[in-house]
Amino acid sequence: LTGVLDDCLCDIESIDDFNTFKIFPKIQKLQERDYFRYYKVNLKRPCPFWADDGHCSIKDCHVEPCPESKIPVGIKAGSSNKYSKAANNSKELEDCEQANKLGAVNSTLSNQSKEAFIDWARYDDSQDHFCELDDERSPDAQYVDLLLNPERYTGYKGPSAWRVWNSIYEENCFKPRSVYRPLNPLAPSRGGDDGESFYRWLEGLCLEKRVFYKLISGLHASINLHLCANYLLEETWGKPRWGPNVKEFTRRFDPAETKGEGPRRLKNLYFLYLIELRALSKVAPYFERAVVDLYTGNGHEDAESKALLLDIFRDTKSFHMHFDEKSMFAGDKKGAKSLKEEFRLHFKNISRIMDCVGCDKCRLWGKLQTQGLGTALKILFSEKEIQSLPENSPSKGFQLTRQEIVALVNAFGRLSTSIKELQNFKVLLQQTR
Repeated sequence: LTGVLDDCLCDIESIDDFNTFKIFPKIQKLQERDYFRYYKVNLKRPCPFWADDGHCSIKDCHVEPCPESKIPVGIKAGSSNKYSKAANNSKELEDCEQANKLGAVNSTLSNQSKEAFIDWARYDDSQDHFCELDDERSPDAQYVDLLLNPERYTGYKGPSAWRVWNSIYEENCFKPRSVYRPLNPLAPSRGGDDGESFYRWLEGLCLEKRVFYKLISGLHASINLHLCANYLLEETWGKPRWGPNVKEFTRRFDPAETKGEGPRRLKNLYFLYLIELRALSKVAPYFERAVVDLYTGNGHEDAESKALLLDIFRDTKSFHMHFDEKSMFAGDKKGAKSLKEEFRLHFKNISRIMDCVGCDKCRLWGKLQTQGLGTALKILFSEKEIQSLPENSPSKGFQLTRQEIVALVNAFGRLSTSIKELQNFKVLLQQTR
């Protein structure tokens, strides 16, 4: 996998070097800090598009919520300042430990975090939200510690998982029904067509619609890479061992196994990385203002988190082959505005499809990465508003909530990890030959 990417002037080798030596170590560190490790999510929302076929029956996808008394008061959005002593009841602790298995979402938090959440809730309430973020005020929304719930292979696959991706591609990628994307098991038999008619169709689209498809394909490739890199290799005496699965990687990405499709998917991963990298470089002025604080209640840690974030922004600005988003929506104003709105609505629809994912852990990371990409697009479409931000007061023109910031950083962190894991698989493949 080498050379220049389509629709931009950047080559894969430059991204590999930049990510490995500059971005990856810093973004890993940033994701471990309190501000970025807790994400509020509602995993109980019903699927809005088809009759829910229930959560997948694999035990590793199932989530048993911890008893009410075990959940720190901060998760309950400050509705009560009392913290029940019953949380220390050994039976309840046992129940929690039982729930915290492979694939389960561990929604427990340390006691010392609970006060910070009360402060976060107050702080978020005082912000002038740019748009209504779904879920956040729902009684079903809960804070999840992302470090305790790493994205990895849970065994969720088959028709249920394919239906989610099929709905995303077939109904939201500006695609006519008569053109089938390659290697889609839900598509009718195509005879000898190896997918080339799909790519002829794609090349005939305007840049914006091509970009949309590549973003979704890149996100799909990135998620598949995470599953291959963090695979359940064996489980002895109840102790799981996770690691890279070369056979699974080959099945999903090798040109021979995928009729040449795998490398195209991986190129779209690099393209998505470039888009989110560009968004980070563009949003830097928003965070450089003194009025923006990564607030957790711990002044020293907050200052360190902000310094590390600004350091990452400096690196993103130093990258010399950014995607030029000015080439998008550059036609006549009326047509461009209409296309941009269509683009936004299609993407919004995809974020809603994430509520149809049957595995809770997959749903958690699907929602977070979709919201992160949505936030990146919002940034790229708001350049003028960001440039005219007041230095010492919140702006009504452009605002990011804590949820959007956490999603943006973690979603880019996942892409950075994907590209790093891809280097690892290249080495492993050479060793097995």
